[in-house]
Amino acid sequence: MCWDKKLKIQTGGRDAYKEDAHHYPYEPTPYEVLERLVESEFLLSENILVDYGCGKGRVSFFLSHRTGCKAVGVEYDERMYKIALQNQRDYAGKGVCEFVCRSAEEYEIENEDAFFFFNPFSVETLARVMRRVMESYYRNPRRMLFFFYYPNDEYLVYLMSHSELMFLDEIDCQDLFEGKNMRERIVIFEVNG
Repeated sequence: MCWDKKLKIQTGGRDAYKEDAHHYPYEPTPYEVLERLVESEFLLSENILVDYGCGKGRVSFFLSHRTGCKAVGVEYDERMYKIALQNQRDYAGKGVCEFVCRSAEEYEIENEDAFFFFNPFSVETLARVMRRVMESYYRNPRRMLFFFYYPNDEYLVYLMSHSELMFLDEIDCQDLFEGKNMRERIVIFEVNG
């Protein structure tokens, strides 16, 4: 099934227009991977999901449509943000999505409790984002889940050494693609509170 067509959105194609040392290119998360996340039932209708580096909005639209969660896409590239807004106007799904044009470090977290990352930025930026997330947790303690698709080694070292996070689970996605790449997985962490 072609989910872009079904949801009446256009999220395909890699885009490296704003790539630099701290911001990585837009590359849409494969729908098969997102389907695995839905099947895991870690993300539920009562969750509020933040998709960091949302690009054109694929993760936000699909996960909101399939799970019923509210999704917030955070994108610093104004050009990509405008594409996400056009997709929002065309969207034929049943989910609730909103998009914010702001750097990830500046996004103010209130009641959000689920966070999706597909290597959108450097580990230094990730550390600043995680500080902001933890500030929100200490203001309002709640269960928080973090989903890292295709994590690089720098991310994993940072996450495993972060005293406030605890490894929860992993969703293996290697069988979805040729080559048995160990990075084809979603690594899940939660706040160790």
